[in-house]
Amino acid sequence: MSIDTLFDQPDIDPELETREWKPVPSYPATVTRTASGWTATIADLPDGRAAVAQGRTWKEAEHNAFECVAELLGPDAEIFTIVANPADPDAATVVNALFDARLALAHAEQAVRDAARHAARTLTDQGWNTRDAGAVLRLSHQRISQLAPRTPRSA
Repeated sequence: MSIDTLFDQPDIDPELETREWKPVPSYPATVTRTASGWTATIADLPDGRAAVAQGRTWKEAEHNAFECVAELLGPDAEIFTIVANPADPDAATVVNALFDARLALAHAEQAVRDAARHAARTLTDQGWNTRDAGAVLRLSHQRISQLAPRTPRSA
């Protein structure tokens, strides 16, 4: 991936971690491989209920688990999520490690965008032209113009 494509991605909302969120019920599903596909077991549903759903593929089992829980909870149920994890501990570990790495990557990409904006603004505020700022930051002069737009001077 080109470093330049990082700037085409949206920023992470800076208030994301401090914003007040209404909790959404989340039900864990343990997914086991079977001879014909996958079986998702959803425990810890309201009123001590549990559900089992199957699918030929992981995606189908996950979808069917969601549909099964929605049916059990009824039409007046709140929004909820299903968090499906492999029953096999080794598989669960590597899946969760990848999710953690993706989250870390998103935060690292945000740090690159923030640092590039700061650097571009600092250099152009010091009088550097966009080509020289781009050269030292290894970015195009067009990207520098986007990161540090010039404000019209007052007359």
